[in-house]
Amino acid sequence: MQPIARNELLPLGEYETIRPRFRARVIEAKRVRRVSIGDYLSATFENRDTVMLQIQEMLRIERITSEPAIAHELQTYNALIPGPDELSFTLFVEISDPDLRERTLTALAGLETSVYVEVAGTRFPAVQELPAGHRPDRTTAVHYFKASLTAAAATAVRQQKAPVALGVAHPHCTVRAELGPALLAGLAEDLQG
Repeated sequence: MQPIARNELLPLGEYETIRPRFRARVIEAKRVRRVSIGDYLSATFENRDTVMLQIQEMLRIERITSEPAIAHELQTYNALIPGPDELSFTLFVEISDPDLRERTLTALAGLETSVYVEVAGTRFPAVQELPAGHRPDRTTAVHYFKASLTAAAATAVRQQKAPVALGVAHPHCTVRAELGPALLAGLAEDLQG
């Protein structure tokens, strides 16, 4: 999957004219690309459309127009686009109560090394670059993961011939969720390149 290029981004005024339709289309696609994992974890699998929406929305919200700042947003969000034989997803710890959220994020320290994608029974570790300010005694509420698949596993997903699951194997949270047919179809398309 190719990264978003600078010439694909619309100027703020042009983006405003297409925003309602584009945003509605991508939000609907993201709904299908989202999976709940247990009581308070969910993930959204990323692709070019989801990343394009992120970039355009950041430029809009922050009113970013300088080329160096636009280049920074491109670099930051293009990191979410999966490479060949790779799946990319954003994992959320979703707890509305602030005290419970804080206790849970502390209990889930090390979550960054506990997430996996499973294809036909084989686990592929999901990895992320640790953000600046990472604390080993506490995790964060949002994580950006990539899982590299073997060529055979990627082919099985592309051909939709294998069950795929997303899971967490952490001492304080062991959960796993099978991905549904609509999400699997999207991932198969993503892996086409």
